[in-house]
Amino acid sequence: MKALLFDFDGTLLNTNELIIRTFMHVLNERFPGQYSPKDCIKFIGPSLKETFEQIAPNEADELIAKYRQFNHAYHDLYVKEFDGVNETLEQLKREGHKLAIVSTKKKETIERGLKYMKAEHYFDFWIGLEDVKKVKPDPEPVLLALDRLKVPKEKTLMIGDNYHDILAGKNAGVKTAGVAWSIKGEHYLKQFNPDFMLHHMSDLLTIVKGL
Repeated sequence: MKALLFDFDGTLLNTNELIIRTFMHVLNERFPGQYSPKDCIKFIGPSLKETFEQIAPNEADELIAKYRQFNHAYHDLYVKEFDGVNETLEQLKREGHKLAIVSTKKKETIERGLKYMKAEHYFDFWIGLEDVKKVKPDPEPVLLALDRLKVPKEKTLMIGDNYHDILAGKNAGVKTAGVAWSIKGEHYLKQFNPDFMLHHMSDLLTIVKGL
């Protein structure tokens, strides 16, 4: 039995367009003409609190609220499924592996995405923003998942599309995998030396055999 811990946005579900459109909506209203969609790519990965405290520390809570309102309203319009995700999750579950999500999103937003994908039943649980005091790249969320799953670190893989995911896994002492479909690119992820690089979700079926 192996444990696979997945980031959510940009790893299991393509939320890139949704996230960029949401940031542009919020930032254009507050800082007209100062940000482009390309600028918003760097905001994908960190928590909203981290991002908005850097942009406007005295208005972070207000901007987060506006972000969540728009993001919720347009969620299903702009998200897309990545090729092979559900089929691979189904096979991993069939093989008896434990699957969990470790995300910086709120749990209700993770649940909405999973329902869109019809994938809730594959996962033992999902860890969201409200479950931890420190988010990725701190190891706390990964360590919490390990504690719940009762699987040794050497049999655990953290999978994600951002450096936060890779570093959180490394900081927790588990193996890591980057996804080449990250909006920031495979080259970006390779800087952080993940143990594996997925070019298609189904690559996991081979990787788990070696864990």
